[in-house]
Amino acid sequence: MDAAVEVSAESGFYDKNGAAKIRERIETRQQALAEDAERRKEAKQSQSVGEEKAGYFVSAFNAERAGIQELLAGCSGADRPAATQKLEEATARMTQLQKFLNDSMMFLSQYDIRVAQSALQKLQASLSEIREETLPKKKFTFRSRSKAAEKVSDPPPPPPPPSSEAARSGVTEVDGAAGSERADLSNISNQSLTKTSEEIQNRDVLLTHLTNCKVRLYGSPSTLHLKHIHACEILCGPVATSVFVDHCSNSVLAFPCQQLRTHHTTDTQVYLHVTSRAIIEDCRGVSFAPFCWTYPTLGQDFSASGLDRDRNNWTQVDDFNWLAAGTPSPNWTVIPEADRKTSWDP
Repeated sequence: MDAAVEVSAESGFYDKNGAAKIRERIETRQQALAEDAERRKEAKQSQSVGEEKAGYFVSAFNAERAGIQELLAGCSGADRPAATQKLEEATARMTQLQKFLNDSMMFLSQYDIRVAQSALQKLQASLSEIREETLPKKKFTFRSRSKAAEKVSDPPPPPPPPSSEAARSGVTEVDGAAGSERADLSNISNQSLTKTSEEIQNRDVLLTHLTNCKVRLYGSPSTLHLKHIHACEILCGPVATSVFVDHCSNSVLAFPCQQLRTHHTTDTQVYLHVTSRAIIEDCRGVSFAPFCWTYPTLGQDFSASGLDRDRNNWTQVDDFNWLAAGTPSPNWTVIPEADRKTSWDP
C-alpha cells in the first residue's frame, strides 16, 4: 500500500482525508526546503558579489594611491608653477579617493576601512609636508584692533600689545600673507580669534597649541588640523574633506566635514555634521551632538564644500580601541538634548 494511504483504526478502511493531510504535510516540507535552498543560494551570491566589490575597491584604491604618490614625488625639483599644479591635482584626486572610500563603506569590512583611512591620512600628511617644502608660506603676524598698531610705520616691529578697547573685547584678528597655501594659528592663549572666508577658503587650516581661546572660522577650508588644544571653543564652517584632532582636552568643537579623525582627546564636546564616519582612537570622555552653529553665509559655504547638508552620520562613531561587537564603547557618548549648547555668542 502507498505510504500516503492511511487506514482507519476503527473500520480498517482507506481514509482519504488522512492521506490528503499527509500529502499536504510532505508538500509543505518540500516547499520549505526549496525556499531555504534558494535563500542560501542568494546569500552565497550576495557574499560573492560583496567580495568581488571589495576586491575591486582594494585594487582601484591602491592604484589611485600609487598615482597620487607618484604625482607628489614629481614635485621634488620642479619649479614653483609646476609644483603648484601638481599639488592642486593631488589635492583634487585625494578628495575623489576619499569619496570613493565613503561610497564603498557599505560593503567593506572594518579592517579594509581602517587600512584605507590610514593610507589616506598618510597621503594627507605627505601632501602637507611636500607643500611646506615646495611652497613655503610666509609667517603670519597678529595685530589687535588698535589704532596705535596701525600708526606704527617703522619696519616690522614686534606685535603691539592690545589697546584697552581690544582688551575689553578680547578680539584679535589674524592677517595672512596673500597667496599662502595654509592658514595657521599657533601658540596663543586667552584670545578670541577670527578668520574670514577669504583667508581660509579651500586651504589647509592648522590650529595648534591654543589655550583658553574662542575661535571662529568662517568659510570652507580644505582640511582642518587641531593639535594640542586646551579649554578652547572652536567653530568652523564646512570642511571639504577631513578634520584631524590630536591631543585636545576640555574643549568644545563644532564643524561639518566629510570625515573626522580624533586621537588622544579627552573631555571634549563635538557638535558634528559628518557625511561619512567619525573615528576616535586613544580617547575618553568625548561626546557628540549634531552641528548647530550658524552664520549668514553658512549655506554658501556648504555648497562650496560639496558636502551633503541632508546627510549627517554624527552618531556613527568608530572607536578603534573598542572592538567588542554589540557593546557600546565607553569612550564616547551622545550629549543629552537638555545639555546641548544653543547659543554661540562670543
